[in-house]
Amino acid sequence: MTRRTHPEGTPRTPSPRLRAAIRTLVAVLAPGGGASDVEGSAPERGGGGADDSGGVRAAREQRRARALREGLESLGPFWIKVGQMLATRPDLVSEPVTRELRRLHDHAAPQPFATYSGVLREELGTRWERMFRSVDPEPLGTASLAQAHAAVLRDGRPAVVKIQRPGVDVLMTHDMRLLRRAASLTTTAVPALGRVVDLRATLDVLFDAMVPELDFTREAANMEAARPTLSRFPCLRVPDVYHASRRVLVQSTAPGTAVLDLPEATLTQRQRTAIGADLIAWMHRGYFVDHFFHADPHPGNILVHTDGTATVIDWGMVGRVDRRTGTAILLVLLNLALNDGQGVARAWLETCRLTPRSDVPGFTADVTAMVPRLAAASLAELDFGQALTQVMRRTARRHIQVNPAVAVLGKSFANIDGSVRAIAPGLHVDDVVRDNLAAVLADLARQRLDPVHIGRAALTSLLALDDLMPESHALLHGRPVTTPPEPTREAAPNQALRRVAAVAVAAYLLRRRRDRPT
Repeated sequence: MTRRTHPEGTPRTPSPRLRAAIRTLVAVLAPGGGASDVEGSAPERGGGGADDSGGVRAAREQRRARALREGLESLGPFWIKVGQMLATRPDLVSEPVTRELRRLHDHAAPQPFATYSGVLREELGTRWERMFRSVDPEPLGTASLAQAHAAVLRDGRPAVVKIQRPGVDVLMTHDMRLLRRAASLTTTAVPALGRVVDLRATLDVLFDAMVPELDFTREAANMEAARPTLSRFPCLRVPDVYHASRRVLVQSTAPGTAVLDLPEATLTQRQRTAIGADLIAWMHRGYFVDHFFHADPHPGNILVHTDGTATVIDWGMVGRVDRRTGTAILLVLLNLALNDGQGVARAWLETCRLTPRSDVPGFTADVTAMVPRLAAASLAELDFGQALTQVMRRTARRHIQVNPAVAVLGKSFANIDGSVRAIAPGLHVDDVVRDNLAAVLADLARQRLDPVHIGRAALTSLLALDDLMPESHALLHGRPVTTPPEPTREAAPNQALRRVAAVAVAAYLLRRRRDRPT
């Protein structure tokens, strides 16, 4: 019997993948999660009443978190990536779910090399074998998106050939559409959710990070974009790109051993310290100066060689932040180090979006109470990634929308912290951060003194002055100033600043009139 369908041709019964998308978003609404405070969100099925003990609720939450992780793993690469990204959003999911999703691993069983012959033929041409002297049929590594093989180019250079799994791009594109549909259904069913979590913006950031992983030309472009910055640090390397197409990437080999597999005697303490210091300085420059950074610098993506260098691999996922957001996060970290809770709250709110239910005084009080505990740790002990996680959780509880790009930055912070501690556990991070901070601030100052930036500031000031002149003349001649519509909460500070500036301009014009010779 034929199944009934919608006019568009989709089955009435949700597909397993759409049900998985909805289950993922249900995890966002789970009690105890950041968004679970949303008014009108569905209660947990089968309990949650006053008779339940804390232990019973915790066990039930843990079972649900485990089931979610196992379900995502069974559905394949896209859902694993979604789970890994959700693990960086403590404002969206509960702490048990966060812990469980951090256990997601992107592993896949190796496939015979012959499986990829069609991809190689379509991407490199029917005579693709002529590019190589040899290709090892045994994979160097496997993942859900691609498989890598050692090779020797025709000119004798050793290389790595990264080949996308057949059909994975179609499957992931389909799953992205499903997740967008699930988000639309969820926000329609629970309208209050949209006032606390901007699901559209969150998915945009998630997909922007994922799409380059489906197109190896973008990964190659990321490597080339990172090369000039990495060249500033003598211990760091990025592979050379020999050839890139959408589904095949040929690059130089990355000699060395993954950080966690590195024998202790491989490097001297001085070499370890130098690599760790360069990694911190490089990532901080990416966050705060270049606004372009490796989004996943975990220990498996940093290969350390016996000569004291480290090669950073897997450039499919990168992060980008705008200048204002990067500067605000730098100010957050500075205020955190200075034990200034109100300063942390003010700087953090620069990156957020307020909603009608936002409780800014409550958030400021939360952060002010939290910061002294974090600031009591030395910079060597302080985990900035974990600090950002705690701030994000408090942001959601006060119905303030977190900038999704900040979550990618927080994930990167946590990963690089783990990598550096694994490479150089004895590194005095406080000294490195202090020295690097001076370099970051100097670079930011040079950027601001660039003629283009000075010109932009001058033009912005002129436009603002043009806007203020009618109000200033009205004040000068005693005429009433036209009252604009009631400003929003976000616009109120700018409106107040505008009035102050208008008074200042009027005072300046009045002084000039008095000083004019008669």
